Amino acid sequence: MKFKFLIILFFILSCVPQSSTLGKKKPFTSKGFAYVYNDFDFNEKIIKGKMDNNILQLSHQNLRSGTLIKIINPKNKKSLVLKNEKKIKFPDFYKILITKPVAEELDLDLDVPLLEVIEIKRNKSFVAKKAKIFNEEKTIPSKAPVASVQISNISKNKLKNSTDKKKDIFILIASFYSAETAYFLKQRIIKEISNLDTKKLKIKKANNKETQVILGPYSTVNLLKNDYIKLQNFGFEELNFFINE
Repeated sequence: MKFKFLIILFFILSCVPQSSTLGKKKPFTSKGFAYVYNDFDFNEKIIKGKMDNNILQLSHQNLRSGTLIKIINPKNKKSLVLKNEKKIKFPDFYKILITKPVAEELDLDLDVPLLEVIEIKRNKSFVAKKAKIFNEEKTIPSKAPVASVQISNISKNKLKNSTDKKKDIFILIASFYSAETAYFLKQRIIKEISNLDTKKLKIKKANNKETQVILGPYSTVNLLKNDYIKLQNFGFEELNFFINE
């Protein structure tokens, strides 16, 4: 009887049309903070691999070596496309590991090193040339986060910790249609996550259709890191950030 059941199941599955998208993975995209490489953290084994801090290099610990990755500074729209040098383990709080010249090229603020990370498929319009590619986009969807790509001379850029204008960083925990649901989540977080600064936990009306639960403000990445990890341990996997200047 069991044998007959297997034959019938095999026949049914063989008649199901194969989807053309089977096995196709969407390109990886993420937005978060970059870890700027330094030899001290490598020697202390915080970073589990060595990089050359004199050239443009990046590492993503989940994408395979050789993968083309586009990184965008959302503040000034500067971007780079580089090969994933190798998979190096670094603290999970960060989205990508970059060398100092990459941070300089993107004119990245070290207090708020926010980047967008996009995996580039090789069958797209990008062509690998050794370790790096610069490409100016001509056609960009209306919802794309970048209006244009502008790469300036690396010799004229300097890493900076911005002090001229105060930035407030917020963790976007969740968005809901219902304000009641957002309020319910806020109360649950207050009740179940210990040692969280509840004064930073807020309900924000983004528009007529969206109510957000946010945590902040924070002035630097180091100040928000512990609360971010607490939220992750509670079960929030995809937490985003936004900045008010």
